[in-house]
Amino acid sequence: MAVKITRQTKNIALLGSATSAAALRAGLERAPAALRAAGIADRLKAAGFSVADAGDTARYVFQPDDEHPRARNVSAVLKSLNDLRPRVEVAVKSGSLPVILTGDCISVLAVIAGTRRYYRNVSLIYVDRDADLNVPATTPSGCVDGMVISQVIGRGAPELVRFWGEPPLVREPDVALFGFERLDAPEELYLAASPLRRHPSLEVTTVGAAAAARLALERVHAAKHEFILHFDVDVINGEEFPWTNFPGAGGLSLNEARDALRVFAGQPNLAAFEVAGYNPDLDADGHGARKLIDLLADVLSARLEIASAAAAGAGDASSSTSMPAASSSETAPAAFPSAQGSDDDSNNAAPADLPDASEPDATGS
Repeated sequence: MAVKITRQTKNIALLGSATSAAALRAGLERAPAALRAAGIADRLKAAGFSVADAGDTARYVFQPDDEHPRARNVSAVLKSLNDLRPRVEVAVKSGSLPVILTGDCISVLAVIAGTRRYYRNVSLIYVDRDADLNVPATTPSGCVDGMVISQVIGRGAPELVRFWGEPPLVREPDVALFGFERLDAPEELYLAASPLRRHPSLEVTTVGAAAAARLALERVHAAKHEFILHFDVDVINGEEFPWTNFPGAGGLSLNEARDALRVFAGQPNLAAFEVAGYNPDLDADGHGARKLIDLLADVLSARLEIASAAAAGAGDASSSTSMPAASSSETAPAAFPSAQGSDDDSNNAAPADLPDASEPDATGS
């Protein structure tokens, strides 16, 4: 029997995935605790949210692991995913928006899997400086965080592909790479023939971050079913946000990242929001934590602004028609404006044998 989930716009479930196992240095595992200590829960409450803090997973710390140079620490990575996944399931079922603070980008596998416990079809908006399309045969470092999208689409390390019983976790046409600019040669070769949706950093800057975000949502049909938002802070240029393992020149400006994330976070079909890549070991005075918290509070506030505007519009309609207004949790998704260059719907449609993607699916994996 399907479980009916009623979203509570003002409710946030704060989750921590304390892991650096998939990275190339320690420190990332402390990100959830550091952001809590810097006041993220209080900041979100001040913005108008009701915040339930579900705590952190156990810690999984990077180790050199020279015995597995093609996929380092994969056993610890699997443990971290299995630790996080049921916590995401509980948060999704509650109707709150899960906000997952994590060190490793690979945590998105657990976020998607936890969401798919209740929703058969999900899309992925992947805001990251890297495409993360390596596989064990092509990786220059063995870093599992460099293979995230490969795992999502079912072509990475076998142990992680099998994390979801029926890969892929997300179909390639339902994944949008947003803000990327770092590609290894094998990644570039794969991407040239892939149906993955792509919005490189140069495009985002050229057309405008908000416009590019709306196009990305349209291309993965995020108005028709749920989507996951992944945000790696390294997408922001290193001059404005250096507190991450791989900062650098280029990338998106802080304002561009904010503009895009506000569009993504304001959508009613956003099922979960993952924030990755902040390293407290590189932020001795906590300035980076405070800056990131300000950004997240601003971005998430878009949800309340849109819900408030929708409620006001429903109230006006009620006055003129004497009909009761819909609750905010039942507000229909806003239509995305058409954008030049978007793909034909037939290229992105869900398989015919799947149920309506907007209906919760309680069968699980």
